[in-house]
Amino acid sequence: MPAKLVLGISGNIIRPSKTLTFVDHIAGQIAFRSGGVSRTFDIQDLGTSLGQARQLNELEPSARDLVELIAAADVLVVGSPTYKGSYTGLFKHFLDLLDPAALRGKPVILAATGGGERHSLIVEHQLRPLFGFFEALTMPTAIYATAKDFAEGVLVSETIQARAQQAVIEACRAIGATENVSLAA
Repeated sequence: MPAKLVLGISGNIIRPSKTLTFVDHIAGQIAFRSGGVSRTFDIQDLGTSLGQARQLNELEPSARDLVELIAAADVLVVGSPTYKGSYTGLFKHFLDLLDPAALRGKPVILAATGGGERHSLIVEHQLRPLFGFFEALTMPTAIYATAKDFAEGVLVSETIQARAQQAVIEACRAIGATENVSLAA
């Protein structure tokens, strides 16, 4: 049986990025627990063709390769920094290029980062409906982290780490990878 592919997608265009680090951490945990492999990219990896593209075939070949990874992935971990109470515009533009059926039934962990707690509902009021449109299988536990949950770009909050682990467990169960999954882990 081939290894499970866990794909992390960050809606950030700035590096270094707490969002990219956060998404990569979660994707890596799923890969570790499922015996799979993870790969993470951000909007910047899609290149300069993204902003002008109106259709997938207008993207650079390397960007189209990343889109193909989305279809091939067993699990997605998507995250966006909070920008004026929502996800970033280029992140949404990228998703607008996808076929509406592209994510149907695909397990997805929703994550977001922001400067403070007042934006914490982005995952429920913005990301969950967006991925509901695509008929993705969003995990019940979504994760929101603030700047204070990181130290020198590393997730340090035990509370946020625990929420992330709960979402990882849910995703592993969704793909039938339960051998290395326990609530105590």
